[in-house]
Amino acid sequence: MRDSQGKDYVDFLAGIAVNSLGYGNEKVAKAVATQANSLTHTSNLFSNKPSLLLAEKLKGRLWEGRRDEKDHDADSDRTISTTRVAFCNSGTEANEMAFKLARLTGKRRILAALNGFHGRTMGSLAMTGQPAKRDIFGPLPGGVEFFHYNDTSYLEKLVEIQPDEVAAIIVEPIQGETGVIPATRDFLRDIRRIADRVGALMICDEVQTGNGRTGDYFAFQDAGIIPDVVTTAKGLSAGLPIGACVATGRASSFFTPGAHGSTFAGNPVAASAGLVVQQYCDDGLVDHVKSMGSRLRTALSLLPHVVQVRGRGLMLGVVLDSPIAKEVVSDARDRGVILNAPAESVLRITPPLVLSDEECDEGVSRLKESLESVVRDQ
Repeated sequence: MRDSQGKDYVDFLAGIAVNSLGYGNEKVAKAVATQANSLTHTSNLFSNKPSLLLAEKLKGRLWEGRRDEKDHDADSDRTISTTRVAFCNSGTEANEMAFKLARLTGKRRILAALNGFHGRTMGSLAMTGQPAKRDIFGPLPGGVEFFHYNDTSYLEKLVEIQPDEVAAIIVEPIQGETGVIPATRDFLRDIRRIADRVGALMICDEVQTGNGRTGDYFAFQDAGIIPDVVTTAKGLSAGLPIGACVATGRASSFFTPGAHGSTFAGNPVAASAGLVVQQYCDDGLVDHVKSMGSRLRTALSLLPHVVQVRGRGLMLGVVLDSPIAKEVVSDARDRGVILNAPAESVLRITPPLVLSDEECDEGVSRLKESLESVVRDQ
């Protein structure tokens, strides 16, 4: 990619995990142009073909890898036949929708993870476990309590304060905004087990991790579970504004006609771009993410001043041996690599999912120069 001055960049950020198919993708451009020549908007009084097709694709993705499309981990009504999709325009809106679904259980407690991030509207912000982002906007909607990430014992104790009042437990399979910190498989399985035990919804926020980013279509699939509600956005339409809330089992029945809506939800142009992403996934994109993620992880782990590379697929956190991440980001941009720093000593890398071997190697080479330069100039 090139800026207005003609300088070239290796994009290791993709608009923070949004531009999943890179820039100027011909298939996306053609799909968007074709749809724009036909229909750009309908109200929510009508459906449109692209959004219906995309909804069916997302239903199937939720159950990917399940032989009979049923959750046998519990006495559950979670099946593909009870799965429904509601569209919106962003990840924060998808999480706002999930927040409202939790309220419709009639229970008052929503449990969320410390340091988690779910968006900046009032409901999604209420579930965001970062005081610096929350406190200036108080009072926020109540009933939200926080547990320690990857700490089942703490979560169990929190639940048991009033187990019958737990409406939902929301979690990111990987916390992206605080340093790319993955949940363990056991922790996700424990949340599923605890939610089933007390009759609560398990909500997985896959806004950043979904749509192939981690080497599975959804990151929760690595743990072999099925959440009640999954939210997604970002890479879903390769750069156009869209979000989705996917619910299954009893959670899918809570919204009645007119209970929730959004003017631009299910926009046919954005959905058309989303269908291109789905075609790429059908054609092997997720497998490419796995192999490219392995290549990138190995290369990053060999860089000077790197003590750990965490994450999965093409969502990686590079942990440095000192708090120089912001300086490295600035220097790297000057050298033609785009990335960001979610923590003082962590670089976040979320490149387009179509990253090539050459782009991978060139980006790592430039990043190495930045690390060496910043440390040398300290």
